[in-house]
Amino acid sequence: MKPQDSEQPVKPVAYDPEGRPLYYHPPVSESATQTKVPAEPTIAQSHITVRPESMPGQNFNPRIRAQYANEPDMVHAGRPVDLKPFEVSPDLIAKHEASKQQYPYLNLSEAEFVILDIKRHPIGMLKPILITLALMLGIFMFGVYYPSMYELAAVAIMPSPVVMFGILLFLAAFVVLGGAVALWVYLQNQFFMTNESVIQEIQDSLFSRREQTVSLGSIEDASFFQSGLIQTLFDYGTIRLSTEGQETTYIFRYVHNPKRQIAILNNAIESFKNGRPVDMMD
Repeated sequence: MKPQDSEQPVKPVAYDPEGRPLYYHPPVSESATQTKVPAEPTIAQSHITVRPESMPGQNFNPRIRAQYANEPDMVHAGRPVDLKPFEVSPDLIAKHEASKQQYPYLNLSEAEFVILDIKRHPIGMLKPILITLALMLGIFMFGVYYPSMYELAAVAIMPSPVVMFGILLFLAAFVVLGGAVALWVYLQNQFFMTNESVIQEIQDSLFSRREQTVSLGSIEDASFFQSGLIQTLFDYGTIRLSTEGQETTYIFRYVHNPKRQIAILNNAIESFKNGRPVDMMD
């Protein structure tokens, strides 16, 4: 190939034994022969995704947590030190204050108000009432026939009718008091739904009370069931809520019109999870 006019002709400096020309080339630096590869950008990693090189004993930094490399693509946003309170509309403030006055025993957060107040069906009161009436009837019948029994038996160890009347009176008062306590315990079990959570007030006995609260966003399933002819005729049943994670189940029995209550609950849960306002629903 003929060289260009601007280039100097290359002449051989020697020939090998077979007559082939040998040419001389100046040494080429490594920087000229190597292709420059652009350096990879340095990615700043947080203390959460990087394993520490050392873990001193008492001086171990509690901010270095054991998550390390399980979330390499996670972006950790900074949290402002001086948090500003969120703005609450006057409508929410009015609803919150009204709920605080109506339900002072509930722990309602700012802008939280009660939407649904579910009380137990009155049919559940029949059981303690019937038991109380049956016991009172038995005491009354025994008191009526006791004088005749006392005369026929003629046993000295039997108390006199006057003494027995006092004992029966005490038993009757005890039975009435027990029935009243059973009714009070039954009525104290309540179920509330707010625009943020579900609250269940549980009264197990006269001196045993507990409260269960679960966020609307944590509820995975809300359902109801009715069993038997009586529940169907009187339209009451049981509400069942199950949560995510620990699979905790919340059960509330003797609910009037459970189908409608569950429909309201499911609509509220869907609105809460989708970021829509949760308000009173028909």
